[in-house]
Amino acid sequence: MKRLEVIPVIALALAASMSLPAAAKGTDSAPFWSNKMTAASFAKLQDDRLAHARSIVDKMIATPGKRTVENTLRPYDDALLELDAVASQASLIQNVHPDSGIRAAAELASQKAEALSTEYSLNRALYDALGAIDLAGANAETKYYVEKTLRDFRLAGVDKDEATREKIKKLREEIVQIGQEFDRNIRANKRTVTANSAAELDGLPADYIERHKPGTDGKITLTTEYPDAVPVFYYAKNEDLRKRMFMEYNNRAFPANIETLKKLIQKRAELAQVLAYPNFADYITADKMVGSEKAAAAFIDQVALASGPRAETEYRVLLDRKKKDVPDASTVNAWESAYYQELVKKSEYNFDAQSVRPYFPYERVKQGVLDVTATLFGVEFKRVKNAPVWHPSVECYEVFDGGKLAGRFYLDMHPRADKYSHAAQFDVRTGVNGKQIPEAALICNFPGGDAKDPGLMEHSDVRTFFHEFGHLLHTMFAGHHDWVGIGGIRTEQDFVEAPSQMLEEWTWDPGVLATFAKHYETGVAIPADLVRQMKRANDYGKGLQVRRQMVYAQVSLSCYSRDPQTLDTDALTREATQRYQPFPFVDGTHFQCAFGHLNGYSAVYYTYMWSLVIAKDMFSQFDHKNLLAPGTAKKYRDAVLAPGGSAPAAKLVEGFLGRPFNNKAWTEWLNEDEGPPTSVN
Repeated sequence: MKRLEVIPVIALALAASMSLPAAAKGTDSAPFWSNKMTAASFAKLQDDRLAHARSIVDKMIATPGKRTVENTLRPYDDALLELDAVASQASLIQNVHPDSGIRAAAELASQKAEALSTEYSLNRALYDALGAIDLAGANAETKYYVEKTLRDFRLAGVDKDEATREKIKKLREEIVQIGQEFDRNIRANKRTVTANSAAELDGLPADYIERHKPGTDGKITLTTEYPDAVPVFYYAKNEDLRKRMFMEYNNRAFPANIETLKKLIQKRAELAQVLAYPNFADYITADKMVGSEKAAAAFIDQVALASGPRAETEYRVLLDRKKKDVPDASTVNAWESAYYQELVKKSEYNFDAQSVRPYFPYERVKQGVLDVTATLFGVEFKRVKNAPVWHPSVECYEVFDGGKLAGRFYLDMHPRADKYSHAAQFDVRTGVNGKQIPEAALICNFPGGDAKDPGLMEHSDVRTFFHEFGHLLHTMFAGHHDWVGIGGIRTEQDFVEAPSQMLEEWTWDPGVLATFAKHYETGVAIPADLVRQMKRANDYGKGLQVRRQMVYAQVSLSCYSRDPQTLDTDALTREATQRYQPFPFVDGTHFQCAFGHLNGYSAVYYTYMWSLVIAKDMFSQFDHKNLLAPGTAKKYRDAVLAPGGSAPAAKLVEGFLGRPFNNKAWTEWLNEDEGPPTSVN
């Protein structure tokens, strides 16, 4: 997941030095954070940045005479650099810092940054100044930047009358605050499940059981965090434990976020109406590749239709397997899905997911991600051991390209209290030529982080690590443009996930995995036959998985395309589940309350599958017999990643493929199925 801000332009973060704005000091290569930061100093730094941005724009608007790139676009971009600094660093810190005072200061800074961004987007004098720039002699990137900027101003409502612009401003400020409340409720609601004895953990991996010792009363406390919950769904033989975990997991942030989500949907609907759009879904898709809510809905229907037959077949196999345990079973429940899929993979595909976990200790996976991507893209990663960080567990790395410092990133990878509970890349600093290097942070919740715990990961965790690192590489490589407004990941939102999804493909290759997936006790590399078994087994359940994604996509789109006055999100989640999944909806669950994408992605969760179509097409260009060969990777880096937002995504992809993208590779992937092995190895 690429963590998206409410502010249209993606931002920087906190400068290590607090004396002068980063833009005024030449190239800034210092780490963004300072260990001396307090809530007060944090707030002051952000206020100073915003004040500096205001002064730049005010001076630019007052500049008389002909509008040029240097006297108008350059100062505007410098102001965005400061504004982005506040937005990105505040978003990160409010989600990760252990100090509640600093988190609160970051939330307030986010609100102020959004307020200034909205103020700019509705400033008619600023819009007129940018529209009057003489672009004769400007390069293609600069012309595209101005074109896209003016479009975004119009989408924001700059051409409305003064009273309407004031209403838009108020609504945007309210939306930010409500969205922060929604996210805060998810972070704060840490739920637990109690196993009455060690016997209830039967079927779970030995290292999991070792980590969860009974208390003095013999009971064991499990959390709904990923490292605790996911293994229960996959492996726990005790159905009651699985069901109780399912209920708690799907009730995170309930009931608090029922009303908060309702307010968020209502305010966004009001904003869309003020901007003359029929609903917020239509408004938010207007600048995406898909183009409209109607087209997004049609895409969801197409994916659902394509995956339907496979999902039905896979469900019948699942039910047949359950009948071996429960002869009169007529349905498979949602809390049984992952468990019985694992049993099918064992019995029909001779694959046990627990068999690969010993090959994926966290530290080796981390090094593998670094080594594989360094080889592919011709860069070097160096650990910065004494870099200032917001928590002792966070690691800092620098990126060197051709021997030169080209970026910096942070890894905050294990669960803790009051921390963002999903997995995402957060922008920290958008790189600008001659001004500052790009910085970003990966915020995840993987096993490990304890010297006594090897942190054995599921293969799905490994895929997530590669996925998020794909976003990070995009940020690093795209952070070397002359304008902050087109640097970093500023492509259309429904393309954002494609590069990260494509990098997941490297986690299925026996040769790639053999370079780092080594048994945590013996050091033996994962056998190629085991990887092939894993891949074959993973093909089972693909249709069900795609259909589940369509549940999320439909809920996301429908929350923002229907009349908010009559919208019942509980009824909506039930309706979408029943429409796209064979598993009965579970009464008493409210998964939408912890569906964080309903804030950050709002109506456009469909983008994950849209991006996957493009990712599969791009991956078809690589040599699948040697995925570590750097040739195609370099072409891909130069054509797709490095340009950032300097051209439309479709144009970038066409430049890499040599043709417009299509769904042929995705369709082949969906229907690919080697079937169970003919013999047991």
